[in-house]
Amino acid sequence: MTDIGMRASSTLLSARGPLSASLLQLLESRPDDVGAITSWHDAVQGTLASTSDVIVDDDIQFTLFLLYSLHYGGLVDPDGVWEWNVDLLSGRARIEATFDGRLRDVVPMPELPEARSAAVAAMLFELTKPTPGPSLSRFLARKATAEQAREFLIQRTVYTLREADPHSWGIPRLQGRSKVALVEIQSDEYGAGRPERQHAAIFARTIEGVGLDATYGAYLDDIPAITFASLNVMSMFGLNRRLRGAIAGHLAAFEMTSSIPNKSYGDAFRRLGFGEDVTEYFDEHVEADAVHEQIAAHDLAGSLAEDEPHLLADIVFGASAGLYVDGLLADHILEAFEAGRSSLRSSSRSV
Repeated sequence: MTDIGMRASSTLLSARGPLSASLLQLLESRPDDVGAITSWHDAVQGTLASTSDVIVDDDIQFTLFLLYSLHYGGLVDPDGVWEWNVDLLSGRARIEATFDGRLRDVVPMPELPEARSAAVAAMLFELTKPTPGPSLSRFLARKATAEQAREFLIQRTVYTLREADPHSWGIPRLQGRSKVALVEIQSDEYGAGRPERQHAAIFARTIEGVGLDATYGAYLDDIPAITFASLNVMSMFGLNRRLRGAIAGHLAAFEMTSSIPNKSYGDAFRRLGFGEDVTEYFDEHVEADAVHEQIAAHDLAGSLAEDEPHLLADIVFGASAGLYVDGLLADHILEAFEAGRSSLRSSSRSV
């Protein structure tokens, strides 16, 4: 079984600007270091005041990713000293308020359905139905080079090496039918009792099969803001109980847009000559997510809307926000590949 290690020291990470620099400095300080704490609060205020778009702000999204990493563990703060530090949490709350507000300003929202399971599911299937035209998955299946395919995997490492974890925060925040549905989905994600069948572990074998490093955090310096934003949306929804409707909606849309693209991704790696050790992850999701999408639409999101109708708008927002941010990420990668450029942050080489 592949063991996913962690790159676990803030001293190995490179700052993206004054905000992440102040956070990394604080994580190497003592919790009672007044100077470092003051610098952190000043950096939060200054960076939020000066950003043009928090969704694609490199410094802000990397900082938010590091703050959430305190709760996932392993990457920074190995002893857990900072996880519940009030100064970090207050700064994070200000960043989240800006991020959440920006998403609510720009994410297109469909008309809300009735708070009935069938109506919510029908809306979600309409919202997530495949569209014609260019797409990242079709490009990979038909045209991508082996280097582009590896780069696509590097972009995926930020979420997929800890796959399912962000949505699992929702389990204690839900009740009844929606909780049971979420647990059913997550049980499959975590291998249904078989550690080697965890989707994160299968993906790690894919990473190693193409000659990349499966250590979590190995490619952080290469990852652009929009890739962090994709994970940060999930973490923000999952870690805030007030947003439990949004995490349910996000997972529903996530599962409902997985099966078809994963078939294309598997086809891409087969076309490039890779074997089952690389394609297994994608092939697994073609079958599993075809089942999960029904559970997520009807039993998770739909049941939650019936049981807690006041969460309906957030359920739809969570689905729409996930589609919007993941669409920005896919467009970023596709545009780079079509132009013969790398989609990675620190690379100027052509692909």
